Parts: sequence; structure tokens; C-alpha cells
Amino acid sequence: MFNKKYASKSFHVRVMTMDAELEFDLQWKATGRDLFDLICRTIGLRETWYFGLQYEDNRGNISWLKMDKKVRDQHLPKDDLILFTFLAKFYPEDVAEELVQDITQHLFFLQVKQAILNMDIYCPPEASVLLASYAVEAKYGDYDEQTYAPEMLASEDLLPQRVIDQYQMTPEMWEERIKIWYADHRGMSRDEAEMEYLKITQDLDMYGVNYFPISNKKDSELWLGVTALGLNIYEKDNKLTPKISFPWSEIRNISFDDKKFTIKPVDKSAPNFVFFSQKLRMNKLILELCIGNHDLFMRRRRPDPMDLQQMKTQAKEEKLRRQIERSKLAREKQLREAAERDKSILEQKLLEFQEEIRLAKEALLRSEEAADHLAEKSRVAEEEANILNQKASEAELEAERIRQTAIKTEEEKVLMEQKMRDTEQLVSRMMQESDKRSMEADRLKTELLKARLAEKEAKEKLLQFLSQPAVEYQPISMMSITNNMHQIPLGMIPEKTVMSLDVSPEISLKDLLGDIPLSSGMDLDPLTLEIEKERVEYLEKSKHLQEQLRDLKKEIEGLKLEEKQTPYDMIHQEQVLSGENKYSTLRKIKSGSTKSRVAFFEEL
Repeated sequence: MFNKKYASKSFHVRVMTMDAELEFDLQWKATGRDLFDLICRTIGLRETWYFGLQYEDNRGNISWLKMDKKVRDQHLPKDDLILFTFLAKFYPEDVAEELVQDITQHLFFLQVKQAILNMDIYCPPEASVLLASYAVEAKYGDYDEQTYAPEMLASEDLLPQRVIDQYQMTPEMWEERIKIWYADHRGMSRDEAEMEYLKITQDLDMYGVNYFPISNKKDSELWLGVTALGLNIYEKDNKLTPKISFPWSEIRNISFDDKKFTIKPVDKSAPNFVFFSQKLRMNKLILELCIGNHDLFMRRRRPDPMDLQQMKTQAKEEKLRRQIERSKLAREKQLREAAERDKSILEQKLLEFQEEIRLAKEALLRSEEAADHLAEKSRVAEEEANILNQKASEAELEAERIRQTAIKTEEEKVLMEQKMRDTEQLVSRMMQESDKRSMEADRLKTELLKARLAEKEAKEKLLQFLSQPAVEYQPISMMSITNNMHQIPLGMIPEKTVMSLDVSPEISLKDLLGDIPLSSGMDLDPLTLEIEKERVEYLEKSKHLQEQLRDLKKEIEGLKLEEKQTPYDMIHQEQVLSGENKYSTLRKIKSGSTKSRVAFFEEL
């Protein structure tokens, strides 16, 4: 009756991924697998084994949708619109090696980023700043000083509130420190920035751990952590440092009976690992996560199936293709920037030449004015000399007339002699002044001649300068450089510069790879050296980042508010001082036998 009644009906569901919202109409008999596969096809996801659908059931508990059961049979809330969240349920051991698709990497990035901002994953303050810079690079692309506006990042949710509260720092101070690292990431694609983010976060102690409250036989309150590598046991007040760890390779069987959970080790001489949980529902979820993580653990240690091999091959080819494309775009960008620099230099030289021409014209004008002034002074000096010569001649005539005049008395004679002496002296002075005026006129004529020669030379130099070919411009063809979606014309560029910008034709993938065939069955051995080179570069970069992290930690240490420190901050500081990290701790707690670890757990 039920099936006949509802066989033709459908119901509406809404699915929230980390970056999208999807809505579907499902048949009443649709299973969890039907809905899950529909979502994966919609978003183009092929690495489906990491993900699941989470929802809040009709009792208010968070549950994962079971794939083999009908959706409507899984205690869904009594709502017209059913809400599911598409999330990563299992985590990889090594993100760089295991995450193949870009969409898989992007979903993990968004989920881990949100967990850090929500403080579900503890992250040290200095590492939070570094992660924020990668998040900004992934969202906005390369840092551009011309387009970057102050307080551009102020509205972004980039740091955990716990970190912000612990330091006497303004949002501008945090932004400045994020911007320094953001500028260092220039040239990274979104996928590369997200992968760098995940590489750092996977080393955090709480990354990829699902925590459940449990107790041992002594009724001590503890935490069980289910991870990609195995099971960890934590003390009640410390989710960072596990006290015991059981890798999946040492676990033979997992089962539960009501609230009692039993794990049988591979070593049959070792006792069973038994703990107790608060709820039966929790035991079911623990078992589900243990089985899923154990299956993936074993899968990673077997040869990849054919479909995964093809995915990895295609991903490597696509990565190589993108690297070649980015190299090509970077080369074209360099050529464009070089052309723009050359154009700017030539424009600057043109301005300098124009300024020199202006100064030369002004100098020529001043020379012409000086020559005219000297010519006027020479003319005046000649006129004065002529007047003096005329006066001297008149004085000589007057003296001669006086000598010839008869003097009747001795007194008149003496008087006339005295007048003659005075007249002779006056004539002598006037002759000297006349000579001076003549010399001045000659000097002014010489200067006038020199000025006219200088004016002639300045005109010749100006004509020679204007006839030079260095400043001749001619329009060139609209040479352009392809940059993804549009063309960027280089505009007017001097001919000699254009000749140096020999933009090569389109470079194909085959031209750069030689005879390596880009097929699904290509020989990937030539990529080994490239991968090894990337690994070495990554190690060097990691060392540089560690130094930068230490520098930032020292820089902001004086601004720390000790009363705002959380217990996890103090635990992390103790780990740093003792030289411990996530992996060294796991190696240490795995070193003992299974028997001794079980005994230690029971004594906690």
C-alpha cells in the first residue's frame, strides 16, 4: 500500500556544498546513493570516497546519510524542504599526493579553512597569518600595489577570533602582516595557493580528527580521535597531544555491543582495546568512521585501480599543460612589460629632446637679443667718437686762429699764451677721450662679430638636432600579445624598439614537450625529475616559511595578552619548547607494544 501510494511522488531537497547551493526533486523511493551520485555528477566530482551527506535528524542529532537506505527512511525532519550538507567525511594522509581533482582540493580547502576560522582546528597565531595570506591569494589572485586599497582585507574573515583577541593589534596591523606574505605569493594560481594552504594545515594537530567523548574501565573521561592513520586517545583537557595511538595496521577487528566498544588487535597475544561511549548512536558513527578510514588506509597501500590511474595521469597532464600555459603567459607578460618599459623610456627621451630644443631656442633668442644690443652700443659709441673728433678739430682750428691773432700788449700775449696752454690741455684730453671711444667702438664691433658667429652656430646645431632620426616615430602595426581573454595592443613604439620585440608565434604543447605524447598512457618517467625538483623547491620554501614564522612570532610576542591565552595555546607552546610536533608525538606513542598501550589506556 505504501509503495503504491508514494511510488509516483517526489520530494524536494536542498544541498549545501562549501561554495554552492543545490536543489533537487527526488523520487520517493530514491536512496542515499541516488542523491549522492546526483550531487557528484552535478559538481563534476569523481573522488567521491572522501565525502558524505550530513543532516540533522528529527531528534536534533547530526547524522550522515546512509547510502544503501532510502532517503525518506532515515529519520528526516518533518519539513517540506529537507536540508543536507555535502562535506568531507574522510581525510587523506597526504593532500599533495592523494587529492587529484581541482574540485576535490577546493572543497577540502573551503572546509578546512572554515574549521580553522570556527576554531574547530587549533592553529597557532603566526601560522594563522600565513594561512590567511594563501586564502587571499586564492581569492584575489596576485598582489597588485596599484589596485590594492588600504583596508581591502578588513571586511574579510581571515583570522580566528581567538587569535585576534590575544594580541593588542588593530585590524590594520594584522592586515599589514598578511599583506607582506600575500605579496610574496605572486605568480601562484588559485589551485597552487589552496594546495599550499592544505599542506600547512595537514600538519596541525587537530586536522582530520573526529573527536568522541569516551571512558575506560576506570571511568576516566577521555577523547577518542578517529583519523586517517588510526585511533588516538586524548586526555579530557588536551585534544592536541594524544596519549596513545593505534594505527589501522595493528587493528584486526572492530565491534560494539550497546555502549561498549571493542577493538581486537592483530597481535592475538595482546588484550582487546575496550572503551565505553555515552550513546549507542555515537558507537554506530564511530564504527562507520573506523570502517571508512580503515578501507581508505588499506586502499592507499594497494596499487591504484585503473580509473584512479587514469585520473592521476590526466591530472598530471593537465597540471603540466597549465604550467606550460602559465610559463607562456608569464613570458608574454614579460615581453609586454619590457615593451611598455621601452616605450616609457622613449617617451621620456622624447620629452628630454623637446626640453633641449626649447632651451636651445631660448638660448638662440637670447643670443639674437644680445647681438642687437651690442650693435646698438657700437652705433652709439661710433656717434660719440665722431662728435669728439669733430670737437677736437674745432679746438685745433681755434688754437690755430689764436696763434695767428696779433697781440697788442704783453699782458694780452701772456693771457693768450695761458689760453693756448689751457686750450692745448683741453685738446689733449679730448683726443685721449676720442681714442678711448674709438677703442671701445672697435671692441664692441668684435663682440658683435662673435655674437653673430655664435648665433650662426646655434642655428646650425638646432637644424642638425632636428634632423636626427632618433626621434622619428612611425606607426607600427597593431602588434598584440595574447593574454587569455583579450589582446593588449602595444600602441606607438619607435621603429628600432619594435625590431627588438620579436614576438614568437603561438607555442604549442608539442613544441615545448618535444616528442612526449600527451595521451592517457603516456610515459611519465620524464616527469620524475620535474616532480623531484618541485619537492626540493618545496623543502627550501618550507624552510624559508619556518624562518618567516619565527620572525613574525618574535615580532608580535610583545603585543600578546597573557590573560587571553587558551589552554591549547599553552599546550602548543610547551610542544614548541620541547621540540615536539604532530608526527614526532605519533612516532613516540606508537613505539611501545600493543599490549603496553592497552594497559596504559586502562590506567589513564
